[in-house]
Amino acid sequence: MYKLIKVEGRAKRGEFHTVHGTIQTPVFMNVGTVAAIKGAVSTDDLKEIGCQVQLSNTYHLHVRTGDELIKELGGLHKFMVWDRPILTDSGGFQVFSLAGLRKIKEEGVSFHSHIDGRKIFMGPEESMQIQSNLGSTIAMAFDECPPAKAERSYVEDSVARTERWLCRCREKINELNKREDTVNKDQMLFGINQGAVYDDIRIDNAKRISEMELDGYAVGGLAVGESHEEMYHILDVTVPHLPQDKPTYLMGVGTPANILEAVDRGVDFFDCVYPSRNGRHGHVYTNSGKLNLFNQKYEKDMRPIEEGCQCPTCRTYSRAYIRHLLKAKEMLGMRLCVLHNLYFYNHMMEEIRDALDAGKFAAYKKKKLSGMEQTEQG
Repeated sequence: MYKLIKVEGRAKRGEFHTVHGTIQTPVFMNVGTVAAIKGAVSTDDLKEIGCQVQLSNTYHLHVRTGDELIKELGGLHKFMVWDRPILTDSGGFQVFSLAGLRKIKEEGVSFHSHIDGRKIFMGPEESMQIQSNLGSTIAMAFDECPPAKAERSYVEDSVARTERWLCRCREKINELNKREDTVNKDQMLFGINQGAVYDDIRIDNAKRISEMELDGYAVGGLAVGESHEEMYHILDVTVPHLPQDKPTYLMGVGTPANILEAVDRGVDFFDCVYPSRNGRHGHVYTNSGKLNLFNQKYEKDMRPIEEGCQCPTCRTYSRAYIRHLLKAKEMLGMRLCVLHNLYFYNHMMEEIRDALDAGKFAAYKKKKLSGMEQTEQG
């Protein structure tokens, strides 16, 4: 259940109550695609850096290790030793982005695994079954993610099919939640708004899926080729047609600036690989912009990544040492950067919630954005 605590403009401050604990929103979900954050980050680490929700992927866990084995071992929470909420992405995006040759039919999608080439079929029922086996807190509906610049006729057909798939997802998850051997009988379902960059398709779809009384709603198919301005415009026109009293999740977005702009437009759930991916390449976030720790100017720099940062990395290690580790290709360098970046994102979300609580989000956003517009600080 979602409780709307406060609004400032269109920005929302809420609480989402789940069987695995209460999520304070706005929230950033830390991306652990295969039940782990890339960069040797443990679940104990996640708690230390303030992670509320971990996100794993249906497709990846299905093709490697296998959801049936994870169910046999007690479900994803027990498997990865995490007692807080988990959201599982439906696998739809991966099917359409990784699978290469694929055949889309009304029943679902036939494709070949990117791991071993074996033929797999996934449709709404299969996606729900896999997510039920995993026992995640929140399951995502199976959808097609059409390219942002796809032809209008293609997008119309795709969105109509995704709506039909959503009805089947809801029917299947309701059935699965009643079964005796289900890992999580309180599994929730979020629907996904699609429509590429076509305002009217997005709005019509948002209105129709809102009538389905789901546990939450995502805006999908953004950050896949359109400009930031186009993305913000789609949020401007779409989010007002999604229920304000349910969580709104912007999938796969984004930079700190993207998150601030989206919160301002009524979004309260986010996920993105940027903090961990950039960290693994020595790019770290600060309130004064992003640093590339491979740069030679940090060779003798004994300061932390950011003065005053309370993350496990900054409390102990210097830029010079982390640069040395990265240059030496030591895994610890990558791990320390990922920990810092995830802490930065989680802490920023905490600051956003505090600003909304105080009715000062607009001022916070302005200050935060002006600081981060710089790029490489010394």
